[in-house]
Amino acid sequence: MPTAQRIVQFDRRTGGLSSVRVRGHIVAMTKLLDRAFDRIRALPEEAQDVLAHELLQMTGEEQPVHRLAPDEKASMAASMEEAARGQFASDGEVRAVWAKHGL
Repeated sequence: MPTAQRIVQFDRRTGGLSSVRVRGHIVAMTKLLDRAFDRIRALPEEAQDVLAHELLQMTGEEQPVHRLAPDEKASMAASMEEAARGQFASDGEVRAVWAKHGL
């Protein structure tokens, strides 16, 4: 895989905007963001992926992943155990929940 050509330029109008050429595309970013990416490149691949997902979520490209709180994890584990035992809500119980919420 060829190494991406990288060109950084100072923009006098903005007082710090740099241009980066990556695989033929010019991407504008602030010096601070450029410095952050330099630090991120040094991290292990797994940490880079975590940060990449966070950035993509912040920019709206990816949907955020809901992280369960400890009580939610415990409730989910209890529900999974009930399902494994074949314990499910009856049709009447399901209809009651739907009615309670106007469904």
